[in-house]
Amino acid sequence: MEKLTDIFAIDVFNDSKMAERLPKKTYAALRKTIENGDDLDPGIAEIVANAMKDWAIERGATHYTHWFQPMTGITAEKHDSFISPTNDGKIIMEFSGKELVKGEPDASSFPSGGLRATFEARGYTAWDCTSPAFLRETSAGVTLCIPTAFCSYTGEALDMKTPLLRSIEAISTQAVRICKLFGNQEVNKVSTSVGPEQEYFLVDKAKYLKRDDLIFTGRTLFGAMPPKGQEMDDHYYGSLTDRVASFMGELNTELWKMGVTAKTQHNEAAPAQHELAPIFTTGNIATDHNQLIMECMKKVAYRHGLACLLHEKPFAGVNGSGKHNNWSLLTNTGKNLLEPGKTP
Repeated sequence: MEKLTDIFAIDVFNDSKMAERLPKKTYAALRKTIENGDDLDPGIAEIVANAMKDWAIERGATHYTHWFQPMTGITAEKHDSFISPTNDGKIIMEFSGKELVKGEPDASSFPSGGLRATFEARGYTAWDCTSPAFLRETSAGVTLCIPTAFCSYTGEALDMKTPLLRSIEAISTQAVRICKLFGNQEVNKVSTSVGPEQEYFLVDKAKYLKRDDLIFTGRTLFGAMPPKGQEMDDHYYGSLTDRVASFMGELNTELWKMGVTAKTQHNEAAPAQHELAPIFTTGNIATDHNQLIMECMKKVAYRHGLACLLHEKPFAGVNGSGKHNNWSLLTNTGKNLLEPGKTP
């Protein structure tokens, strides 16, 4: 059995891998962009792209994708292979800095909230270097996923990530200003810290496939109360069944490989309801991780003959599924601004 310390973040192009694979000057310049928002030199992007490509290919990747979050509530991706033809009819594996930094997916079929005219179909994805690239393995192979923002030809945000990044920057600007008013002159950045708990239901896949309401809406639209619900409070923190424990074990392994710090798992209040909670991290990365958690839950559940329901209220008469956000503000000096202290 592989040690957890050996597999954790094995599929993430994180800070340690960048420090190992990038020239010192390139790594330092990229860190400035990540930490301070400095502009990224195109030459730096070229070096980073080549290092990222080499690492991904070593791990079995054949494709890359700009992984973004349109206004659909889920993620979106378009896969391109690394292959590039040569004059002698062969191929080489290439990935340029331009391909890393910017993509041009068709935006015409994504919701825009009326921000753009229908005929303005072009959309752009832009690399979000503050969230590390990662590998995702499916039955089709291994793909390098690059977190990106998504905007229209004229610059309007067409996704959920861009407003989040803007809000993180706005909060930092105002929080730093207030900290300095109180005499904390050493504070120059305030980041959001988030640990979203993910509640979910697991139902037998065979029974799920017999219910069109569950398939099409993710919830029951008709039915009757079961003889026993959550009245006895015996499901909450109860012993895990072997089937559920097996699902949770595989889910944890999948998430740990992608650097998601899955920490807590337990039965929730309602029958067939469960929860997974990660350790908190910065708001942007936590949001990306939550998308990965929900996606992995559905895929792993299917492999175990189960269906994962993420709807906030899939069944009447019992608890629904919440997503508690343990949210805080953290200064670059390590102080939690929402900690009550001695005089709350």
